[in-house]
Amino acid sequence: MSDPERVEKVVADWDDHEVVADHREYRTATGRHDGTPISVTSTGIGAPSAAIAIEELARAGADTLLRVGSCGTIQPEVEIGDLIITRGAVRQEGTSSEYVREEYPAVADHAVVAALVAAAEELGYEYHVGLTASTDGFYAGQSREGFEGFRARGSDAALEELREAGVLNFEMEASAILTLANVYGLRAGAVCTVYADRTTGEFAVTGERRAAKTASTAVSLLAEMDERAEAAGADAWHAGLGI
Repeated sequence: MSDPERVEKVVADWDDHEVVADHREYRTATGRHDGTPISVTSTGIGAPSAAIAIEELARAGADTLLRVGSCGTIQPEVEIGDLIITRGAVRQEGTSSEYVREEYPAVADHAVVAALVAAAEELGYEYHVGLTASTDGFYAGQSREGFEGFRARGSDAALEELREAGVLNFEMEASAILTLANVYGLRAGAVCTVYADRTTGEFAVTGERRAAKTASTAVSLLAEMDERAEAAGADAWHAGLGI
């Protein structure tokens, strides 16, 4: 998540927690959720600061990374307050290109996606699974109008191209997080609540707790899934092992 203030919303559903670090945009709490060890770190806005967080978390021993945040949808069937679970991301930010060439895919771990879906189902939340576009700019980068009506050349066409290609939403961190996780052999995924409907212009701050609770529940489910995979002697969890 980008906002340090959202950390308290995440830990509200945990068994216990302790804030262990708080510096600049990075606030970290650690504790347990349904008995499972879990931590949360705010990353600041955008891919550059998120990449710093991933680098430091990897060094601290993190092996599973779930982005929790907010987004804007570009598809008419998605409603304000719905959750979007990312299975892959369009890399329209520049940070991940500092690590790999542009053809490298930003894909979520299959077990993480399955756990997020199972968590949303268990909690009874409306959700969509699909592709996300991650950008460097909140305004021009996401085809919004800038100061005094400024519009980047081709921005409307770019948005329509993504919509026609089936992309569900805009946000600013997922593709970098997924890319770095794959480069470093970590698991990652993303779940965001929809604040903005770009097809209608509607905007509402809602669903933060739902996204946070879905992610925390998914972490507990992943712990169970890992145990099943280990007991079966499988190299990785698969659907045949159940959730």
